[in-house]
Amino acid sequence: MCGIAGWLGRKIDTDCSSEILRRLTHRGPDGKGEWMSGGVWFGHRRLAVLDLTPDGRQPMISASGRYVLTYNGEVYNYQELRGELEQAGVTFRGHSDTEVVLAACEYWGIELALARFEGMFAFSLYDTLEHVLWLARDPLGIKPLYYAARGNEFAFASELQALQPLPWLDDSIDSAALYAYFRYLCVPAPASILRGARKLPSGSLLRRDAEGIQIICYWDAEAHARAARKDPLQMSFAAAADELEVRLRRSVRLHMQSDVPYGAFLSGGVDSSTIVALMQAESARPVKTFSIGFTDISHDESRYARAVAEHLGTDHHELILNAEDVPALIPMVASFYDEPFADGSSIPTFLVSKFAREQVTVSLSGDGGDELFGGYPRYFWASRIEKWRNRLTRPGAKLTAGILKSVPNVFWDHVVNPLSGHRYGGATGLSDRIRRFSAYLGCPRERAYAMTMSAWPHPEELIGDVEGVLGADAVSYPDLNWAEEMMLVDQGNYLQDDILTKVDRASMAVSLEARVPLLTHSLVEWSWRVPLHFKLAEKGDQGKLLLKEVLYRHVPKELIERPKQGFGMPMAKWLRGPLRDWAESLLGASDLIAAGLNSAPVRKAWAEHLSGEDRLSRLWSVLMYLQWRQNWEKGRKACVA
Repeated sequence: MCGIAGWLGRKIDTDCSSEILRRLTHRGPDGKGEWMSGGVWFGHRRLAVLDLTPDGRQPMISASGRYVLTYNGEVYNYQELRGELEQAGVTFRGHSDTEVVLAACEYWGIELALARFEGMFAFSLYDTLEHVLWLARDPLGIKPLYYAARGNEFAFASELQALQPLPWLDDSIDSAALYAYFRYLCVPAPASILRGARKLPSGSLLRRDAEGIQIICYWDAEAHARAARKDPLQMSFAAAADELEVRLRRSVRLHMQSDVPYGAFLSGGVDSSTIVALMQAESARPVKTFSIGFTDISHDESRYARAVAEHLGTDHHELILNAEDVPALIPMVASFYDEPFADGSSIPTFLVSKFAREQVTVSLSGDGGDELFGGYPRYFWASRIEKWRNRLTRPGAKLTAGILKSVPNVFWDHVVNPLSGHRYGGATGLSDRIRRFSAYLGCPRERAYAMTMSAWPHPEELIGDVEGVLGADAVSYPDLNWAEEMMLVDQGNYLQDDILTKVDRASMAVSLEARVPLLTHSLVEWSWRVPLHFKLAEKGDQGKLLLKEVLYRHVPKELIERPKQGFGMPMAKWLRGPLRDWAESLLGASDLIAAGLNSAPVRKAWAEHLSGEDRLSRLWSVLMYLQWRQNWEKGRKACVA
């Protein structure tokens, strides 16, 4: 894993390019490299994982001297590709996947090479003969890549804050991106929070030459999903589980390739337990596993992770934290995200990454299982809600939704939930699920996803009306089953813009390479061939049936079966306690107005939260935006200094 950057322009400011590279040091503490020719500069910060010798250094020049590569990530099937290239007469001087990526692009051409790569990556390739620049990002968007263009100037970097030193960067706020952020708690690709910068979308290739910029989609989730649905698996549930295990074992085995110590995050949930179980099955020695816990039992899953680790015989390490120690970290963790980002689980993700980095340089993670195999409650409740909507008719559904919303949260959480044996409460409480259920009932299907996923259902209350829509607001697939539609929307938006962004920034802040074996494009494509009833139970609160079948071959069911609990902390309570002074310092009416926000709805939400209502999502999105503005302004002043 590394940090990459580049700048093409009439005159490269070397002081500026040095500052760009310095800002990526945390992504690559093991060394740096630069290449410059005429009006082209490439920079690279190295986190050495494969081929620790100087042969793996970057930027790397091809054997012919025509191409220059700066590359971040891993192509896990590089040894297989190297074998093909060697048979074709290509020679290699080292053993890194970087050299294979470069040789593959030169031999097959970049588009054909991308079709063969299986991994996570973001890279730039410069053709010194044709004077063409290429940028590429992996199919799932696991690795980030930002770019900015203005006139004859063009630059790119692994992180947005690395582009801030550019004297020509337009860093005014993109209002459409801000609107989407207040809805979904993150800024969706291809936008960035700045008008003058963009994210390269997942599965995309950018070409820049004398004619301008062209973006090519080389891998499309929707196209693969639709093709796979026309060719569903024709086999039993048990046979499908056999095939899934074979595919997962191969992916896990490839993701374990490393010349430095590696381990895995383990929460004790389905996804991380499956990855660890298969890692241990592929390893001759105990795999290092890492988990964190809290003295507050309501937000502590460490006992579940410990039980799974003991059963599998891993070399398990856990860190138990006092809740009082965490709030002070929040402003610091916010600084790792170079755009506003309001997923509260970013804090425990950072903490477990920091803990793991004390012993390993690479850690495998179970991210992606929910989106591929149906783990979120909204998936397995979707068809039932649709039936209710049809039975009630639209007016009846709206009336029922209104009645459900009028019932106090305390009734759902402290009366109904205990009576139902806590089967439906999940991580956020039964009242939260009832609120989401009501939103599904009370609005048209095409608006249901946005309304239930929104922090602010109507962001125009904060920033006024904006032109254009981004992220999940811009896509819908009404011809699909409702659950499948939400899975596809999540895979193209929530997974890339929230989950993978969180994991990348939290892990790279401590120079840890996080790998996600569930998210190879071949496995995603195969998952769409799996019949929906192999993923979701027709009755009950159950998803990920096929993935669980694989897991239960290695770990007893009783160690896993329990209500789904998110990787979070008691943030709502902390805002009324140890975080209150920090929040008050940001939420003053004048501060809100200065940030371009309407203060009235924010102050109202703050008062309601202090009185006992839960307004965490709304407030956290505002707080993280305001904290980001402070951090960005500090970065701007550092550039001037």
